[in-house]
Amino acid sequence: MIITGSGQGGPPACPPGGAIVTAVDVEWTKNYRIRNGNVPFCYSVTWIALPAPGFPASLAETSFTWTSAYVESASETGDLIASADSALAQVIEHAGLVAGHQLCSDLAVLGNAGSRPLPAVDTLRAAWHERRTPAGGVPRVIDTRYDIGHVLSGTSRRLVDVCADLRLDVTQPELRGTSMTALHRRWTDAGDTAAREKISVLNLRHSLSTALAALSAVGAGQREAGLNVNRMLADGLGDAFAWTASPVFAALLGDRG
Repeated sequence: MIITGSGQGGPPACPPGGAIVTAVDVEWTKNYRIRNGNVPFCYSVTWIALPAPGFPASLAETSFTWTSAYVESASETGDLIASADSALAQVIEHAGLVAGHQLCSDLAVLGNAGSRPLPAVDTLRAAWHERRTPAGGVPRVIDTRYDIGHVLSGTSRRLVDVCADLRLDVTQPELRGTSMTALHRRWTDAGDTAAREKISVLNLRHSLSTALAALSAVGAGQREAGLNVNRMLADGLGDAFAWTASPVFAALLGDRG
């Protein structure tokens, strides 16, 4: 299994009086012929440390740390699920707010595909179900598909449309002329590293943009028109993925002057 991340891959230091916001995203192959037959193959966790309450962070100046995991073959599915459960245990311990886009589905796929107990997955699933009760779940969970309609003007709840509504530029060139399924097969069948990197970056864009959408929804980030999430990715991912240094990706960044 390929695990990549910034620093030690764990949570950032929390500023005095501040909070840590975390977003999770999982990718999986779909199998509609078998009940609970979807198989996870990639996940990411992004972490954002917020300053003390009363000083909303500018989203344009927000930095993040991250972890990304990807199987090298289907035989590592169990390892990926165990790794995701360990990563979620850190999320539960350190994050004040956990965000996901249709997070219930991501957690269900991990839980249904796992063959061993997954305590962190189970805890976060319970927190998701309890998130609207008066006491709320622990940790606090916000699902950007279901919980942020109060800051949206459109009706679509697809992540790309939610981001467009919030003026987050999340252009995703990875899927031009292809699909995630096709890219994943190019990796598993032919060892195409570029295809794997495209999905990894796409997955990280999903988790980062979900975190930014959640911050906007709870009023913890000052929104700027046309915030370029790909520029944030290029800065935050560094040289971890050759794809972000490609001319196609560079064209998304605009004037970085």
